[in-house]
Amino acid sequence: MYSPKTLLVFLTIALGSTSYGQVARKYSNAFLAIGVDARAMGLSNSVVASVQDASSGYWNPAGLANMGHAYDFGLMHAEYFASIAQYDYLGAAMDIDAEQSVGFTVIRFGVDNILNTTQLIDQNGNVDYNRITKFSAADYAFMGSYARVISSVPGLSVGANAKVVYRQIGDFADAYGFGLDVGVQYRPGDWRFGLTLRDATTTVNSWVFSTEDFEQVFEDTGNELPTNGIELTIPRALLGAGRTWELSDKFSLLSEVNLEMTFDGQRNTLVSSSVLNINPMAGVELGYADFVFFRLGGGQFQRTTSILGEQEIGWQPTLGVGFKYLGISVDYALTDVGNQSTALYSNIFSLKYRFNRR
Repeated sequence: MYSPKTLLVFLTIALGSTSYGQVARKYSNAFLAIGVDARAMGLSNSVVASVQDASSGYWNPAGLANMGHAYDFGLMHAEYFASIAQYDYLGAAMDIDAEQSVGFTVIRFGVDNILNTTQLIDQNGNVDYNRITKFSAADYAFMGSYARVISSVPGLSVGANAKVVYRQIGDFADAYGFGLDVGVQYRPGDWRFGLTLRDATTTVNSWVFSTEDFEQVFEDTGNELPTNGIELTIPRALLGAGRTWELSDKFSLLSEVNLEMTFDGQRNTLVSSSVLNINPMAGVELGYADFVFFRLGGGQFQRTTSILGEQEIGWQPTLGVGFKYLGISVDYALTDVGNQSTALYSNIFSLKYRFNRR
């Protein structure tokens, strides 16, 4: 349960920020940039080149063609901001034949039980706490994926996502959006290369507002009343390269480096400009007997200012561990180890199940 001011904060930020008609927002659909799967987060999201399970529908749809199993399922739950925000993921994938695979992904990021105090005072000016209601502010994404192996080029696979985005703020506003992602993976020998272009055709969100219940609140507080409009999410690219090593009969090693590239104006990234921003990340996974896996990663490099006014580089280290047995995988990740970045740490858990090995 949150304070009576919470409603106004949510409406001012979430609604007021979209009141200028058709615009490209730097952080539009930002919940889709968080990531899914505790294994990936333990590697600081450096999986675009190596991912090959149901989570490929999110990271790189081309990876579905390399699952190695007929069926694959994944679940994840995470909590942010002292458990105020809930983040959930469900993924499923299956082979059509030896060359083609399909997948389906559902993501929800939401804050529930927000107090609606717009009707707290009745028409006679009396405070009536029975008039307080609750609502949720939640973002949803539904992705359908297709991937196939390019048999004429050994190791090459391609894939695409069609995604529908639904964003809801109680009964006050909602938005529908549609977009496409494309991806490619190339696996010559022990090397792994991957590229994902998200929102390849620009994702369009159409916002519709119901302002009757809060017009007076916005007027009394001096806030601009939001109007219906279109919000655009322009493309971003994820480029990855990695390699696997068989260190012995029992030990294996996977390492990967990814570059996230955005083109929507200057951001606080390691490589930053008004035209191109690059956020590097890297991860290493040590496996034993294909049963237990230890992971380390680092990314989210940002320039920060210390309490003494000195410029520093902050970054987000991650670690994780996973277990796999008879097709069942349980993974855990801890982000921001040692509080090296301005972000808060989070505990991430995920569960996967795959069967009918190809």
